[in-house]
Amino acid sequence: MTLPIGATAPDFEAETTEGKIKFHDWIGNSWALLFSHPKDFTPVCTTELGALAKLKPEFDKRGVKLMGLSVDPVDRHAKWSDDIKETQGAAPNYPMIGDIDFNVSKLYEMLPASTSGDPLTRTPADNQTVRNVFIIGPDKKIKLVLVYPMTTGRNFQEILRVIDSLQLTAKHRVATPADWSQGEDVIIAGSVSNDEAKTIYPQGWKEPKPYIRIVPQPK
Repeated sequence: MTLPIGATAPDFEAETTEGKIKFHDWIGNSWALLFSHPKDFTPVCTTELGALAKLKPEFDKRGVKLMGLSVDPVDRHAKWSDDIKETQGAAPNYPMIGDIDFNVSKLYEMLPASTSGDPLTRTPADNQTVRNVFIIGPDKKIKLVLVYPMTTGRNFQEILRVIDSLQLTAKHRVATPADWSQGEDVIIAGSVSNDEAKTIYPQGWKEPKPYIRIVPQPK
């Protein structure tokens, strides 16, 4: 069972491709995306790391820092980076944790607490549960958890869409409907009474049912 939404993201110190970091200090007042991989030099993860490198400007615009993780050592990450650049057209431009003692994977409940040994002797199948995405807010709380199988590459456009929703709904008392995209109508949160809603939205709202109150996306 992985960490629940709303839990404080465990803090840790780790070696990365950009030096040693203390996770909460590294996040600072930003949002963060922590995403993990079972093993270096695996095909699906290679495509994911390249795709994320190309999309980094979109995350930067949203104030989201990126942090990767694999249980292999940092020096292998550096060699893998060359392959990623060659095959995907972009090398990772964000830090990658070398979680060789499995500390972060255990803290985030991606591997059992009993896991030990030499990470280089473990196969991708041994680490198949290390395929998570955690979105963490500036308050260091976990806002989203996604867990993927090894055979399915992650959809980073969907993750950007979720971040847009999380940041909007953190600022305004609204929720976003199915398949919502930036700029589309939203739903007034259930915690907002009709009297409050009349003050916030004096122009009114569409109400196909009393519990569904639709308004334009707040600016």
